[in-house]
Amino acid sequence: MSKSLLLSLIFSFTLLSAPSFAEQKSQLGPYEVHYIAFNSTFVTPEIAKLYDIQRSRYNALINISVLDSRNKNKPAVAVKLSGTARNLIGNQTNLDFKEVREGEAVYYLAQLRFSNEETFRFEITVDDGKSQQLLKFQQKLYVD
Repeated sequence: MSKSLLLSLIFSFTLLSAPSFAEQKSQLGPYEVHYIAFNSTFVTPEIAKLYDIQRSRYNALINISVLDSRNKNKPAVAVKLSGTARNLIGNQTNLDFKEVREGEAVYYLAQLRFSNEETFRFEITVDDGKSQQLLKFQQKLYVD
């Protein structure tokens, strides 16, 4: 099985596996931004090794994709992402996004350490080189 197919399957599984991992999206200017945060243990050891993902019960994976909603086919858009995750007591972590290209698909992955039932407020800047949009969302993370 190809690595592309494996990665697609694992992300499809996480999107469909449980309501607490439901995909979310936001319209930011001309872009439809899809985002999800889930426990890194949902990624197989093979995929984790391939993409340098640290699997741990206390490590979340943030997955973001940006689509151009001006085109009816909504092609993936390569952008620069930067951002932070802040817990409810104010501790902030900078997110380091890595780009993953799978054919025409483009994903951005970042890792985040957390404690059980810890809630984070995410602020992520989507920069296409011409303008910047700000994605904000909040999510509670659970130890697997």
